[in-house]
Amino acid sequence: MIKKLFYFLKLYLGLSNKESKGLVLFIPFLFFIICLPFFIQKVQGRKSEIKQYRIDYLIDSLSISGFEPATSPLPIFNPLDTGKVILPASVQKILFSEADSITLQIVPGIGPAMASRVIKFRENLGGLVHKDQLKEVFGMKEEVADQIWNYFDFDRPSLRKISINQADINTLAKHPYIGYGEAKVIFAFRNQHGPFSSADDLLKIKIFKEDWVKKLSPYLSFSD
Repeated sequence: MIKKLFYFLKLYLGLSNKESKGLVLFIPFLFFIICLPFFIQKVQGRKSEIKQYRIDYLIDSLSISGFEPATSPLPIFNPLDTGKVILPASVQKILFSEADSITLQIVPGIGPAMASRVIKFRENLGGLVHKDQLKEVFGMKEEVADQIWNYFDFDRPSLRKISINQADINTLAKHPYIGYGEAKVIFAFRNQHGPFSSADDLLKIKIFKEDWVKKLSPYLSFSD
């Protein structure tokens, strides 16, 4: 088949065998170059569909949470509007304790990864005692943490507490404020000296600082 093709090219086009081989190799490459823009366009179109689906999903989630969609009265987009978001006074904020990783993404500067990190921090912590705790989330910028409260109302529901006199080392170490080393020390001290009666008992462990005990104490239960 190839020999017949080379013979045809030599007979009718006057090409040598070397020139014929080059032409045969060039044709698939030329076909690839021609089809490449169509392939790229199809891939980009698919990405746009996925992005639009995510946007629609976010809008639906916000609508369920009580946010009302609004349109700008201006005929054009003003880039200066992205500098600072000012919400209308009539917008009803969501309680932060009820926020999920989808609704958190309405805050400029918070994407899917950071939103998931914030929710995980809140759940592992057992609830927030004060707003500034959000600044402890890994990678959270201070200005972004402050901006969250333009969209969400801070609330302090019943904190989920750790039973310090019953929890094992692994349970203690799951709390963001307790490392594995601290958990081992607490467990060993409890076994040696008996149950803790208050947060002040933790100060009997000389390696623990008063600031750390004060920060941790709202999340501790001392019932046996």
